[in-house]
Amino acid sequence: MIEKFSIPCAGAIIEKEINNNLYILMQERHKENKPQELGLLEIPAGKIRENENIFDCIKREIKEETGLNIVDVKGKENSSIYRNNGYEVIDFSPYHCTQNLIGNYPVILMVFICQTTGKLLSSSNESKNYKWISIAELKTLVEKTPEKIYPMDLALLHKFINDKSYNNL
Repeated sequence: MIEKFSIPCAGAIIEKEINNNLYILMQERHKENKPQELGLLEIPAGKIRENENIFDCIKREIKEETGLNIVDVKGKENSSIYRNNGYEVIDFSPYHCTQNLIGNYPVILMVFICQTTGKLLSSSNESKNYKWISIAELKTLVEKTPEKIYPMDLALLHKFINDKSYNNL
């Protein structure tokens, strides 16, 4: 039996303020080889390439999936890079981590809260129907129709809603 490993991924909760209300970007999952996931709402995310800095991955994946440019990653300022004995190691703390234990996509997702600029794509080869969703709309969606959300993002979105509610945003 061949040993298989989980795939590290990076994702972003992209925040935007509109008329003093906080919104996040959600997209519909659209992967041809995973028909059971078509149309599920998710945050933008993707696989980390071998030896790729996680912050470079987030910038690349967000650009590929949404067309947006990341200008700020919360927590990046607390990261550090250590070089010694031929190694280069980055130390970072994401906002949230989640791991898929059963299913057809064995990934570990590390999520950061980000700010972006630029023009949103109409669709990409993996996503479509981008939506800016208010925290109130997101709360209703998560509580009343969780089956419409990609399972890896559900606990993350609960945490985000609770954090923003606690902070009165």
